[in-house]
Amino acid sequence: MEEKTNVKHLLSIPVIVAALGYFVDIYDLLLFGIVRIPSLSDMGLNEEQRSIVGASILNWQMTGLLIGGVLWGIIGDKKGRLSVLFGSILTYSIANIACGFVQDAEVYKILRFIAGIGLAGELGAGITLVSEILPKKLRAIGTSLVAGVGLCGAVVAYFTVELFGSWRTAYFIGGGLGVTLLLLRVGVFESGMFKSIKHESTIAKGNFLAFFTNRRRFLIYLKCIAIGLPTWFVIGILSTFSNEFGTALGISEPIKPGLSIMWCYIGLAAGDLMSGFISHGLKSRKKAVALMMVFTLIGTIVFLSGIIHSAFWLYAFCLWMGLGIGYWAMFVTISAEQFGTNLRATAATTVPNMVRGALVLMTSLFAYSKPGTGVLMAGAIVGLIAFVLGFYAVLTIPETHDRDLDFLEH
Repeated sequence: MEEKTNVKHLLSIPVIVAALGYFVDIYDLLLFGIVRIPSLSDMGLNEEQRSIVGASILNWQMTGLLIGGVLWGIIGDKKGRLSVLFGSILTYSIANIACGFVQDAEVYKILRFIAGIGLAGELGAGITLVSEILPKKLRAIGTSLVAGVGLCGAVVAYFTVELFGSWRTAYFIGGGLGVTLLLLRVGVFESGMFKSIKHESTIAKGNFLAFFTNRRRFLIYLKCIAIGLPTWFVIGILSTFSNEFGTALGISEPIKPGLSIMWCYIGLAAGDLMSGFISHGLKSRKKAVALMMVFTLIGTIVFLSGIIHSAFWLYAFCLWMGLGIGYWAMFVTISAEQFGTNLRATAATTVPNMVRGALVLMTSLFAYSKPGTGVLMAGAIVGLIAFVLGFYAVLTIPETHDRDLDFLEH
């Protein structure tokens, strides 16, 4: 009987819709990385320009995620989790349809910035909603299911581009999927924890500055961000610029960044599905994340060591590292569990987007280091910083495995 009840909870409409929403979110988020080279080539840019302009557009998108994370997080705690799920998907769907018509790199930057703002809200609101409606013993598994299904969107994005042979069509499909998903969200119900405080005027809700006015909250907030840094180092540096790493490694076969991203996300989806069960089995969020971070570090060391000399093994280690960073949903869940109901959506939405926004600093340091050190050493420098901060944070942050989430931040 208990097993049937658990399955019923995990297959409830909010969990399914959150998973599908994150699926579309990841499809659209990673689409630029997959079509970066063909789309910029169609606009007449040469190889050097594609590298510079591509990094710039990616930074604009990540900056949009950073700003959007704060915006949607505040809305999620003030107006409700569902407000974010509807508003964010409408914003990035319209932006992605517009990307299908773009003819100029400068306009491309603006549209990816707007898309970034929209994409920022999906994961945090979905994880918050699922965390608050599921029993605490199922939280880790439920959020892992959301992320595991959602991350498959990157694989579908790659094969959509390959199947239709047109990056513009891939953008149109992504936007269309988002609009379709809006219809499925009509029957989703709001979190009971949020509804209980929604009309309480004496409770401060969605105050982003509250993370910076209390030393304990501030340090925990910074640690939540630091835990996620290795994930976007692998995605945004090693996978996205895998063509440059392939050249530096002396691989004769041209490396496709889109294929590297796809293999990374196949691993990431599998890792996210596993991480919830690992956490459930170990009865610890921290141990599960630390274990997967070690696995990622091993793959990163091999990737940057110079011993890879074929495209097969480069893609294989993209899969390896993707599996390791499959603690993505777990780290967002940890962020949600650290803070009270009146700040939970703000935390869960801003933290992953702070990590994504940190990619701007990573790509800048990577670009700055390349001329003097070479591609492999530049990647190692960025990776060293990301992993040191990540390990320190996960080892010192409070454990939240059995924490009751029905509390407030004062």
